[in-house]
Amino acid sequence: MSIRENILYFDEKLRGVTCRLVAVSKTHSVEKIQEAYDAGHRLFGENKVQELVEKRELLPHDIAWHLIGHLQKNKVKYIASFVDTIQSVDSLKLLVEINKRAEQVSRTFPINCMLQISIADEETKYGMSYEEAVALVQSEEYRNMKYIRLVGVMGIATNTDDAGKLRQEFRYLRECYQQLKETYFFANEDFAEISMGMTSDWELAIEEGSTMVRVGSGIFGNRNYNK
Repeated sequence: MSIRENILYFDEKLRGVTCRLVAVSKTHSVEKIQEAYDAGHRLFGENKVQELVEKRELLPHDIAWHLIGHLQKNKVKYIASFVDTIQSVDSLKLLVEINKRAEQVSRTFPINCMLQISIADEETKYGMSYEEAVALVQSEEYRNMKYIRLVGVMGIATNTDDAGKLRQEFRYLRECYQQLKETYFFANEDFAEISMGMTSDWELAIEEGSTMVRVGSGIFGNRNYNK
């Protein structure tokens, strides 16, 4: 199917479901992203700051860009002025830097941020523990931030075909979200997102409560990592 047909397929599948589609465009061309845009899609995810900045300059500026890959503190300044959401906040130090950079560029609205929780049995995956997430939201530094809006949690599951294991990891992330919501964000309507699920497991993720699935190859085809 074409990119347009893939977008329309997901639009139909997600109709009536409280879940949004993040079209993961990493390594894919501006032309492919434009095709998805022309099909009506506006929410895209990138893993690397440099690639995101370069693509943003060449595409319509009503796109809501999500940074979904690991973010180094020294790269925050390049996206602070325009990024819609940073899903991969894995430390208080990073959140402090995001807030600082957003203030420096005089953002008129906060940067949406998600706490990346470690849910996979893979050391190469980033993320904080639930206990570290609790310490973050309890910290005085976080309470004093004016340019940050925490909107939920994100997790990257183990790369496996074992549906039972995936379901267990997704369920754990949902439980982390629920505990944070009930304890610290019960009166905060903004804290409402659980970003989990990718091309191979998005349906399972939705069954376990995902409100945001990150789909790349299922929309754009296989990636070319040699570019």
